[in-house]
Amino acid sequence: MTSRSAKATARTSSEARAVARTQTLIKGEHGIGTVRRTTLPGGLRVVTETLPSVRSATFGIWAHVGSRDETPALNGATHYLEHLLFKGTRKRSALDISSALDAVGGEMNAFTAKEYTCYYARVLDTDLPLAIDVVCDMLTGSLIQEEDVDVERGAILEEIAMTEDDPGDCVHDLFAHTMFGDTALGRPVLGTVDTVNALTADRIRRFYKKHYDPTHLVVAAAGNVDHNKVVRQVRAAFEKAGAFRDPAAEPIAPRDGRRTLRTAGRVELIGRKTEQAHVILGMPGLARTDERRWAMGVLNTALGGGMSSRLFQEVREKRGLAYSVYSYTSGFADCGLFGVYAGCRPSQVHDVLKICRDELDHVAEHGLTDDEIGRAVGQLQGSTVLGLEDTGALMNRIGKSELCWGEQMSVDDMLARIASVTPDDVRAVARDLLGRRPSLSVIGPLKDKQASRLHDAVA
Repeated sequence: MTSRSAKATARTSSEARAVARTQTLIKGEHGIGTVRRTTLPGGLRVVTETLPSVRSATFGIWAHVGSRDETPALNGATHYLEHLLFKGTRKRSALDISSALDAVGGEMNAFTAKEYTCYYARVLDTDLPLAIDVVCDMLTGSLIQEEDVDVERGAILEEIAMTEDDPGDCVHDLFAHTMFGDTALGRPVLGTVDTVNALTADRIRRFYKKHYDPTHLVVAAAGNVDHNKVVRQVRAAFEKAGAFRDPAAEPIAPRDGRRTLRTAGRVELIGRKTEQAHVILGMPGLARTDERRWAMGVLNTALGGGMSSRLFQEVREKRGLAYSVYSYTSGFADCGLFGVYAGCRPSQVHDVLKICRDELDHVAEHGLTDDEIGRAVGQLQGSTVLGLEDTGALMNRIGKSELCWGEQMSVDDMLARIASVTPDDVRAVARDLLGRRPSLSVIGPLKDKQASRLHDAVA
C-alpha cells in the first residue's frame, strides 16, 4: 500500500506543477483587439479578446463534442443535452436561468454542430459577471432530471418536424448522408424520431459526464472585458462546482484523423410534394486544417458566393431558373464538403443541374479569370471584416479557433492570407476538387421519368 505521506507528497507535487498559464496570443494596439489565453489547473482554457470601445460583452463556453461523437443509438444526444442544460441546476430552475438574462436585456442561446457545441450569452459589459455565473452554472451543475428529459423530448420532436417541413434545410442533411452514409458525420445533428424517443435520462447523464470535463471545454469572451477578471470569475465558478477533478490535467488536442467519403456519383432522392425541387450537387472538399482552404475560399466565392458569381449569373440572372443558387464549403477536422445548392421548379431541375455541372467542369479544366479571382479576393476580405463587427462574432472566432485549431490568427493575418492567394493557387484547387465526379441530393415532387434522369447529372 502507498503510505499517507507518499500520497500527500504526490498530491503536492502534482499541484505544484498545475499552475495557471497565461499567454498573449495576439497583441493589439493599446490593448484593443488583444487576445489572451489562460490554461487553468484542470485543463480548462479561457480566451478573451478585449475591445474597450464597446459597451457589450459576449461570453461563451465551447464543448469539444458534436454529433460525430455519437454512436448510432445515441444519435441526437448532443443536441438533446444542449436543450437540457437550460432546464435547471442545483442553484437555478429553468425559469431562473432565462429570467436572469431577460432582466438585464441580455441574450442567451446555444447551438450544436457536427464537431462542437456552444453555449453563450450577450450582455452589457457591466452584466458580464452575471452571464459568467449563469452559463458556468449550466455547464457544471445541470441536473438532467427524468421529468425534464420527458418534457424536452416533445420540443425536440417538434424541432425535427420543423426541419422536415423545410426542404431547403432538410436537403443539407440528405447531402451529408449521400456523402458520408450511415456514419456519425452522415447522420443528422438533431437525431431522428426513433433515436430521440429511445434516449433516456441515464444515457444522457453518462454522455454529459464523459464529454463536459474541463479538459474538453474552452471558455471565450469578447468585448469590453478584462482578461484577468474573467479568468478569476470562471475559475471560482468551476472550483465551487467541484469541476476540477485532476489539477494536472491538460486540454485535449484538436481533432485529427482521416475520414473516407463514399464513392462519387451517388444520387439520393426524397420524393415530397413541394412547390420547388431542392438540389445539392457536390463532391469532397477540404479539411479545415488544409492550407489550401484559403484558395478554396476564393474559388467558392467566385463560383457561387455572391450576385456577381458565375452560378448566380448563369442560373438566375441570365436564365431566371432559380431564385436561390449558391455554393458553399464545410470543413471538418479530417475531411470536407463542397456543394452547389439551387431551389427551382421541378420542371427545371435538369436544366439547372446541367448548367451547374457544366460550370464546375469548365472551371476545373480552364480555371477562373484573373478578374474573377481579384473580385473574389476583395469580396472575401470585406465579408471577413464585416462579419466580425460585433462581440458575438468575435467570441465565436476565438472560441472556435482555440477548440478546433489550438491557435489564434489576427484579422490582419487572415486578410494577408486571403490576399496571398494567387490565380495559380485557385486553378490548382479547382482542378483537384471540381474535376472529381460529383454526387447529388434532391428533395421534391419529381416524377419517375425525371427521377431516372438524375443520374445523368453525375455521369
